[in-house]
Amino acid sequence: MSAINDETLKSIFESVISRVVAARDEKELDEIRVAFLGKKGLITEQMKRLGSLSPEERKTFGAQVNEAKGGVEEAIKKRGVELESMRYADLAEKEWLDVTIPGESVKRGHLNPISQIQYELEDIFTSLGFSVADGPHVETEFNNFEALNIPADHPARDMQDTFWTEDGNLLRTHTSCIQVRAMLNRKPPLRIIGPGRVFRYEATDASHSNTFHQMEGLMVDRNISVSNLIHFMKTLLREIFKQDVKIRLRPGYFPFVEPGFELDINCLICGGSGCPVCKQSGWLELLPCGLVHPNVLKNVGIDPAEYTGFAFGLGMDRLVMMRYGIDDVRHFLSGDIRFVEQF
Repeated sequence: MSAINDETLKSIFESVISRVVAARDEKELDEIRVAFLGKKGLITEQMKRLGSLSPEERKTFGAQVNEAKGGVEEAIKKRGVELESMRYADLAEKEWLDVTIPGESVKRGHLNPISQIQYELEDIFTSLGFSVADGPHVETEFNNFEALNIPADHPARDMQDTFWTEDGNLLRTHTSCIQVRAMLNRKPPLRIIGPGRVFRYEATDASHSNTFHQMEGLMVDRNISVSNLIHFMKTLLREIFKQDVKIRLRPGYFPFVEPGFELDINCLICGGSGCPVCKQSGWLELLPCGLVHPNVLKNVGIDPAEYTGFAFGLGMDRLVMMRYGIDDVRHFLSGDIRFVEQF
C-alpha cells in the first residue's frame, strides 16, 4: 500500500501479505492472522509507538496502522475463499461418487427362534405383572440342589447328570436356581420369570442336548393355589399358540414342588385324535410345575405358614419345536444360517 510510508510498518505489512498468499490451508491462515493481528501480533504491537510521537505524527502513523490492518484482513479473507474453493475442488476429484450406481444390499441378521420365543414369553409375562430375573451359568451346589429340597443323598440328583467345576461349583442343570436367588434377595409377594441356558451331561440326539433352554416361573403370595397355576399356564399357552389350548395336569414328582404335576397340552397337530407327533396319545408333555414345597420356602427364609406359591419350568426348545414343526433340537445350536433365516 502506497499510503504506508513507515519503513518498519511497511516491512511487516509486506511480510504478512506474502505469507497470506502462500498459506496452504485454513489452519495456517489462522496462525498468520494471530501472529500479525492478535493481541500480541506484530502489527498490533506497532500501536505502542504512538506514545513517543507528536500529535501530528501520531495521527498520521495511526492511520497507516489501521490501513495495514485492513489490508491484511482483506488479504486473509480473500485467501480463505480461495482455499475453500480449492478444498472442495480437490475433494470432488479425490472422493468423487457416482450416485447413480445401485447400492449394495445389506443383509439383515436373524434372531435364533429360541430368542424370538423367549422375548415373546417375556412380553406375555411382564404384561401379567411378572419381572424378568437372571442368574449365572455357573452355580453353587446350594442354589442348584440344596435350597430346592435336593440334599446330597437325594436320588433326584441321579436324574440330572451334572457338569462339575474343580472348585466344587457346577453348570446349572435347570433355571430353578433363578427362583432361589430371587427369593433370597426379594420379599414376597413376588412374581418372576427366569429364562436361560442350562446344561446336562447327556448324549445328544434329535430330542436331547447337553445345552438347552428353559424358562423358570415363580409366584409367591398369600393364598396361592393350583387354580392360580392353571390360570397362568392357560394364559401363557393361549398367547403363544394364538388359540385356547386344552390342558391336563398329571401327578409328577419333583423335590421342589408339592403337589407336583406334569402339564400336557392337547396335541395341536391332530387335535387330540392321535398322531405320530403325540405318539397316538392325543397329548404332548410340555412342562413340570406345582406348588412350591414348604421346605424350599424355609430354605430361603420365607414362612410357609404365611406364604404359598407356584413354580414351573418351561422347556423353550420343546415349545419352539412344536410351534414351528422343527424335528431336531440340534438345529438350534448348529450355527447353520440357512436354518435361522427361515424364522
